This record gives sequence, C-alpha cells and structure tokens, in this order.
Amino acid sequence: MTYDLLVIGGGASGLIAAISAARQGLKVLILEHNEKPGRKILATGNGKCNFTNLYQGPETFRSDNIDFPNSIIEKFNVSKTIEFFEELGVYHKNKNGYLYPYSEQASSVVNVLVMECHRLNIMIKYGIHINKIISPYFTIKTNEETYYAKKTILATGGCSSPKLGSDGSGYLLAKNLGHNIIKPLPALVQLVSSDNYCKALAGIRLNAEIKVYINNEFIILEEGEILFTNYGISGIPILQVSRYATKALDENKDIYIKINLMNNMSKDDLIEMLKKRIINSRNKNIEEMLIGLFNDKLIPILLNKSKISKEKSTSEFNILDIENLAREIQNFQMNIIDHNSFENSQVTAGGVDTREISNKTMESLKVKGLYFAGEIVDVDGTCGGYNLQWAWSSGYIAGFNAAI
Repeated sequence: MTYDLLVIGGGASGLIAAISAARQGLKVLILEHNEKPGRKILATGNGKCNFTNLYQGPETFRSDNIDFPNSIIEKFNVSKTIEFFEELGVYHKNKNGYLYPYSEQASSVVNVLVMECHRLNIMIKYGIHINKIISPYFTIKTNEETYYAKKTILATGGCSSPKLGSDGSGYLLAKNLGHNIIKPLPALVQLVSSDNYCKALAGIRLNAEIKVYINNEFIILEEGEILFTNYGISGIPILQVSRYATKALDENKDIYIKINLMNNMSKDDLIEMLKKRIINSRNKNIEEMLIGLFNDKLIPILLNKSKISKEKSTSEFNILDIENLAREIQNFQMNIIDHNSFENSQVTAGGVDTREISNKTMESLKVKGLYFAGEIVDVDGTCGGYNLQWAWSSGYIAGFNAAI
C-alpha cells in the first residue's frame, strides 16, 4: 500500500509526528514493533508521566552538536506543548515546574494521542519489524508486507529500557540510508565504583553536591539526593552527569567523583562546627563524636579515608586531624570504573549525528524526504520531562515539515 507519510515507531515522537502531519491532510501510517503504542510513555514519572517542564534551558539537553536541540525546541516549545495537550484533553498539574497530567496517569497521555490518531484516520499497525528501507520514494519491506511512502520519519527510539521495546534497530536503518551513527551509550544511568567500601555504604541516602572529574579535569557539578549502592552510586544528580561518565569510560579515560557531604556550609564553617562538637564530646572517641552527624555506616569510612583512628579520643584530636576530616567530608572521592547497562538507563546518548539533519525541519541532509524524531538522534535530556519535551518538539517539527 502507498501512503503520503510512513512513521516508523509508535512512541512519543512517532505519535505526535503522525498527528502533526495528518492535521495537514497527509495519509499517514504508523508501523510499531510493539503490540501497544507508547510503552515508554507509560513508564515515565513512575507511571504519572512528567511530560514536560516549565524551565527550558540549553543545559537541560545534551548532544555532540550542542546548539542543535534548542534550535528545534524553540520551534515547538513548552507553551505549544501545553496547548497541544490541553486541546487533546490533558490538563496539567504543576509540581515545582515539573508538569504531569492532572489525572497523574501516564495512560492519559497515551490515550489522548491514540484517540487523536483515530480521529485523523491514522492507521497504526503493530508487531511490524522493518527489514529494509529503500529510497528515494521509500519502499519499506517488513516481516508482513511491503509499504510505499513519499516520505518517511524514523522515530524508532534508542537502546534504553529494551524490555519496553527499545532495541536500537533504527540505527541500522539510518546507517543503511547513509547516516553516521554516534555510538549509542546509556545515559541517566547509575555508576559503578571500584572502591571496596561500596557494600558497606549501600542504602545510605543523603543530599550532597557532586563534582565529576575526567582525566583530573573538572567537568560538571550537580546537587541533590544521592544513593550509595552495593556497586557504586545512584540518585538524580548521578543520573544527570552519567552521559559524561559513560562517554569518558568508553574512551578509556579516568573518572572520579568528589562528593561534598556537607554542601550547606563553607570549609571554614565546617571546621568551626567540628571544633565545637569536639569540645562538647569530652570522654568520647572520634567515632562517637560523629554520631548524629553522619550515618553510622559512613563514619568509619570517613575516618579511614582521613587516616584517623576511630578509637582516637576527642582530647587527642588536633587541628591537622580536624582539617583532614573536614577535607574528606567535603571531598569524598569515588572512583568510577563502569556504568549500569541499557536495561537500567532511562535514555540513550548518541545516535544519528545531528550535523546530518536540518536544524529547522528535522529532515535528513543526505536523503530527501527522510526525517528523524526523538531518541534515535544524538540528543538526550536531563531528568525532569526533558526527554519527552524533545520527543514532542522533534516529532511535531518533523511531521509538520514532512507535510509541506
């Protein structure tokens, strides 16, 4: 069968791309290899779907071509996203700038998108696996039959969360059509440490500031709640910086994280606070003095890293000991040697090189009539609804321009 537009992928970017094109009169078909649409949408925000964020800044999107994401976001921004979903029936709930459907159900977002597809007579075929795409005037060979389309949008997603259907198959399709693929790596993922105290710290949660160093060069700072695990470290700040870590590890670079366990005070204030605790802790050893300040499991490791005996009494504590302890508290170092797999990651870093895609239309600069949308391209966002905003923006722009 022949269509004006064939969208490969029925996730967030594919659904909105199809809607955007069909609203301009195109005959559109979506081919989806899952048995249901929008499976990753259903998993976002712990099933509540943080579908965008009121704050949009250049630092919230990452790419090897750093100016590319915002050139697309500004064409279909958060205001247009809110308006689009309100028209479909999704009223939003604002939680400190993080927007959720008022129903707090991710299924609401999927349902209204699918209903709009039905209203626009967009056909969705499920369980379809693409074997080959031939251009120009696209011939799409699948496991069932062959389809023909004047234009095609690749919205197949990345490699993250493979249980939800992300298998990276779109990269091979894009490569066979002449596009360069920047190596896909996990992002928004937990990091693995070589330090032997990880198991002892497992389960500790605390608010902290983290700094990432690659080959001894400071790269990025984040703060928030971190979680020590038996393999390393997790938490939103770690997920936010993980793109830089996974890329550095892939390039065999050295990476470590410095954690400020008390980022609410300066070094001098911390030293004064420790002095006061020592004065108030007569007849205690130094380990006992720290009880109430840090988790019991963290105290002996802090002292060990500071080269201070936990049996040392507070009366024996000198200014050098205090300075060493303060330095370790605010520069607790973890050496990073690996990251968790795509199964544990929320998004993929890497993908189709955006330097080969128009930053105005999402059309391929190599193959006329071929467009890209969503996670398949080398753009990934931080936590907070940014990856879905990228899906909405890139999908809408691709679909709109495919109809021109």
